[in-house]
Amino acid sequence: MSDAPEVVTVVAPAKVNLGLRVSARRGDGYHEIDTLFATVEIGDRLRLSRTGTGVSGVVTDRREPGSGAEEVPPMGPANLAFRAADAWLEAAGRPGGVHVELEKQLPIAAGLGGGSSDAGAVIRAMARLWPAAVDPIAIAKRLGSDVPFFASGHAVARGRGRGEKLAPRALPARWLVLVNPGVAVPVAQAYGDLMAFGPPQDWDAVASAWSEGQAPRWRNDLQAGVLRRHPDVRAAWTALGQAGLAAPLLSGSGATCFGLADGEEHARRVARELRAGRPDWWVIATSAPARSAFAQVR
Repeated sequence: MSDAPEVVTVVAPAKVNLGLRVSARRGDGYHEIDTLFATVEIGDRLRLSRTGTGVSGVVTDRREPGSGAEEVPPMGPANLAFRAADAWLEAAGRPGGVHVELEKQLPIAAGLGGGSSDAGAVIRAMARLWPAAVDPIAIAKRLGSDVPFFASGHAVARGRGRGEKLAPRALPARWLVLVNPGVAVPVAQAYGDLMAFGPPQDWDAVASAWSEGQAPRWRNDLQAGVLRRHPDVRAAWTALGQAGLAAPLLSGSGATCFGLADGEEHARRVARELRAGRPDWWVIATSAPARSAFAQVR
């Protein structure tokens, strides 16, 4: 324990789903999914400090205008970062405590994995602060379907089951424009509006098109239902295509949509134009996947 640091800082990257297939409903109430997770170069930031006992912390809301009206959960049992820290300490036999400072930058209920990424980042950081014979993925599974991906530290991975069965992949970076119209889409609602189970997706073909700078033939089985219920999300999705971005797609359960740009200059120009036309939207140009160091503890 003497080699363990007193403080660990970590970035909790957002993710997009480069396609999402939903199939049979499971006995535990969840659906089987098959997706390609990819981290992006934006995220929340956390600073964790060792303390004597328990979990404490503070949340600073640094979200940009257009990120939605939902309040960020305070650092307590309603916050996934808090629960991740507490779960690690419990599994490790309560060796001490931790103070968690979360700087929130990602929209909430946006399909970007914000809360899940915070939890995954905390798990990675706790492995440094309070090392123990603990299975981090087992803890992550109990916290949420996307948390194992973020706890793994992979930049890109195929996720099956509830998303916890992970197979890492390598993809080159491409530039995207992300748009969120400020609408919260609860995950349960998105799955409740599922209009049809989709056939299998060819992930090798998706990866090949991505790597060659083409527009992948991907789909999100949740997209039709979300766009049908939420006209604002449909407007954002439509705007991406009208702005000249390729293969616009809903990320996860939404409400964030993204489209592929020809490069950084194109992405930043389109983002400026969309932001100028709709200042009430959250719009950002970024690249995916995130650099490997971006998702690691420091």
